[in-house]
Amino acid sequence: MQPIKNAAADFLSHQRIAVTGVSRNAGSHGSNAVYRRLKERGYVVYAVNPHTEQVEGDTAYPDLKSIPGGVEAVVIGTRPERAQSTLEECAGLGITQVWMHRGPGGGSVSEEAAEWGRGHGMTVIAGGCPLMFDPTADAGHKMMRWMFSLNGNVPRTT
Repeated sequence: MQPIKNAAADFLSHQRIAVTGVSRNAGSHGSNAVYRRLKERGYVVYAVNPHTEQVEGDTAYPDLKSIPGGVEAVVIGTRPERAQSTLEECAGLGITQVWMHRGPGGGSVSEEAAEWGRGHGMTVIAGGCPLMFDPTADAGHKMMRWMFSLNGNVPRTT
């Protein structure tokens, strides 16, 4: 187990990141916000959505294995019941950095899937959002990090 701040810094040190659950109808969808911010901050980011070929004007990939050159880390932004299959795909591809997105609600966190991933050598952050930590954070997300740390939606350790 490591403190969340260290795990977040390690996750965000990787430059090639996939975000699952990026919607073709962007709005305020959490995965889309993560996808956009990572791009704005200079990350090489890939949208994963098996139901469309394009999101936010970029190519969307049906799964992680379809991303040319692969990725180093994955943000899970889908329903929690899909987390296990994403972690299994990550394991098969040698991806060891995974973040299950969670804001005010349940988000994408599956504790069972997180434990499975950890048991298979992955660092799994089960809660919070990459945008709550530097170098991707803004004042609003830093405030959310503080608030959601109080109710457990941002874990203290991985």
